[in-house]
Amino acid sequence: MATDIELKSTGQTVEVRHGFWDTLDERLGLSGLAYPVPEHANSLPYLLGGITLVGFVILIGTGVLLAQFYHPHPANAHDSVIYIITGVPFGNFIRSVHFWTANLVVMTAVLHLIRVFTTGSYKRPREVNWLVGVGLLAITLGFVFTGTVLKWDQEGVEALAHNREIGELLGLWGVWFTSEFSRSVPILTRLYLGHVTLLPAAFTVLIIAHVYLIKQLGISPKATPEATYEPPTKEQGRARFTLHLRRMVGYGLLLLTLVGILALVWPAPLGQAGVPGAEVTKPPWMFLPFYPLEDIFGIRGLLGGSIFLFALLALVPFVDRSPWLSPGKRRWIVIAGIILLVILIILGGYAWLSRPAPHLME
Repeated sequence: MATDIELKSTGQTVEVRHGFWDTLDERLGLSGLAYPVPEHANSLPYLLGGITLVGFVILIGTGVLLAQFYHPHPANAHDSVIYIITGVPFGNFIRSVHFWTANLVVMTAVLHLIRVFTTGSYKRPREVNWLVGVGLLAITLGFVFTGTVLKWDQEGVEALAHNREIGELLGLWGVWFTSEFSRSVPILTRLYLGHVTLLPAAFTVLIIAHVYLIKQLGISPKATPEATYEPPTKEQGRARFTLHLRRMVGYGLLLLTLVGILALVWPAPLGQAGVPGAEVTKPPWMFLPFYPLEDIFGIRGLLGGSIFLFALLALVPFVDRSPWLSPGKRRWIVIAGIILLVILIILGGYAWLSRPAPHLME
């Protein structure tokens, strides 16, 4: 008798759970996420984009918390960061998680771009999605740059000075980055607004477009020796997208664990309050490859080098028009990509080993 009751109870529990899922699925269409995808879509290299997206979710969450205590005015910004570190419960930990997640997100975004480039996933009909991805990388670096300024320590003050000079160099096109745009609001405050409104809005539009195009065009074929861009991959394959989501969330949790450990062991740095006019720091590591160009050509080298790099990236799908996906059959562009990567690493290494030098005009 006891066994019958237990079985009935278990059956009712299963039935209730099943009914709840059916109700939820009827209204949200969650079962539609179980569409077919190629098996290679669930491997780590093809999950790097999803891991980057999970990183941005962490950044949004920690950023919202930090914004409650940050004062985006030159007279108060640095002190408000100190208060976050010393006066807000878990403030230093949350800020450190934000800092380390930003660093790791840049790494995963770059690795994702390298994977897409190596496997020829930018080829027809995915050229537009490659351009969207390049735009997302630019926005990611924009987040890092504006976040650097917001600390308002010496590194932040110098970053803002570079921001101002680039704006003046661009003339009318760069007026938003100068004091001429608004006399009533400091540039620091406007960069803060850009960090929490304009960049997130642009990121949201592009990430929606990115995900939509992936859904419409399918995951690119595996870059086997004979693979071409021609076979359609939309809703093709023996795996399911739900497995892709589970693995993406799993790796995202590993990312969160890693940044939590880094935040505890190496809290996010903060320098002394900045002194305008001084130039004694170097930029964050992701901008170091452009630092030697500034040594040679001044602020024009910094701007020109950045534009040149992103122009090269944007041209990739229009230069490589062969049907092949395998790196072995696309040797010339793969070699060109390797050369570019090596040059960037060498420039970054040189900048890391060199001493800070003044570049800005008095």
